[in-house]
Amino acid sequence: MHIVVVGLSHRTAPVEVREKLSIPDQSISESLKTLSINSDILEVSILSTCNRLEIYALVKEINIGISTIKEFLTDYSSVNFEDLNPHLFDFRQEEAVLHLMKVSAGLDSLVLGEGQILSQVKKMMRLGQENQSTGPILNRLLSQSVSAGKKVRSETNLGTGAVSISSAAVELAQLKIGQDHGVDGLVSLKSEKVLVVGAGRMSRLLITHLKSKGCHKLTLLNRNIDRAVNLAGDFPDLEINCKSLNELDENISLASLVFTSTASEKPFIDLARVENISLNNKLKFIDIGVPRNISNDVKHHASIESFDVDDLEEVVSRNQEFRQKIAKEAESLVKDERIIFLEWWASLEAVPVINKLRSDLELIRKEELQKALSRMGPDFSARERKVVEALTKGIINKILHTPVTKLRSPQSRDERQASLKIVEKLFSLVDDEQNF
Repeated sequence: MHIVVVGLSHRTAPVEVREKLSIPDQSISESLKTLSINSDILEVSILSTCNRLEIYALVKEINIGISTIKEFLTDYSSVNFEDLNPHLFDFRQEEAVLHLMKVSAGLDSLVLGEGQILSQVKKMMRLGQENQSTGPILNRLLSQSVSAGKKVRSETNLGTGAVSISSAAVELAQLKIGQDHGVDGLVSLKSEKVLVVGAGRMSRLLITHLKSKGCHKLTLLNRNIDRAVNLAGDFPDLEINCKSLNELDENISLASLVFTSTASEKPFIDLARVENISLNNKLKFIDIGVPRNISNDVKHHASIESFDVDDLEEVVSRNQEFRQKIAKEAESLVKDERIIFLEWWASLEAVPVINKLRSDLELIRKEELQKALSRMGPDFSARERKVVEALTKGIINKILHTPVTKLRSPQSRDERQASLKIVEKLFSLVDDEQNF
């Protein structure tokens, strides 16, 4: 059995490729089912975020397993394999384990140390368990990766001052507005006419950061207006005007700064649409949806500047220097967690031998106990029988304790293999024919 991961991220693929491989929550179950049907894949789990899609799997054979996952991604995205493959990465065994732990710790994020990714790894674990696509190996790996992410955040300052995608989007707006006024820095958003489209978790974070950057009122649009009203209720100090998404065009015409973050699977704002809107202001669009909510051709409009998640790099790079130093300490912690998992996984090699040894000794115990009890005759009470049986079980457990502990203890694979062979030979746990 082998652990592999196949995927792509902001490091390997532009947003126009990533959005074709974004798997929404409602499609995760079907995707896990499709992957699990293949006999080469023993366990599988999917991590899908705005900046990455990664499929973790326990496979029988590495190359076949990776090829199977790549075939799934090709079919799902409807992108030719020759065009998609250059954007895909794959890691195997120790590298796959380390990669997941780095992802969970925020060490592989666009925004170094971001906190949202940890909850996304937790969700990946939950969805795998709910769909019964994960088993003991991936469940242990995912659980330990979550622990590694928590440990990094509690024992280092990596998360201190770390920005999320949402806060980076707000800072990008500040930076671009400042540049328009000849200022190389972040300016207040107090005078901006802000429109937020979408009322999900990302929009909640957007509004939080907009408030901290001087915004005192905004318009919030959502398909379900009740959800927008509920979100607005969490910000009593902000003047939030909630409207239906059906009123998008008239609200764009009044805005100077528009943020979009919806679960739409295709753009709903394109050049043709905005050309039919009478704009009262120079307009900036910042789209943090993946798939994108705003078509790339909007950038051709003379009065509109349009940005997507890939444009956040300009802001992120300004905030990374401090966290890069702390990241080295965090990577050391992550590597320690990887060793702990790999030692546990390696110890599983001993389980069949331990089970066979325990089974053989239990058979001997029962046979010898039965012989002894038959010699004791009818005068031997039920209570005395239970005492003798408990005694024999205790002796077997005492005998097994040391060898079992030694076989499961941290050691190199070669050392464990050598010990297992000695135990198998001494206790005749393997048929002679299997030794040839």
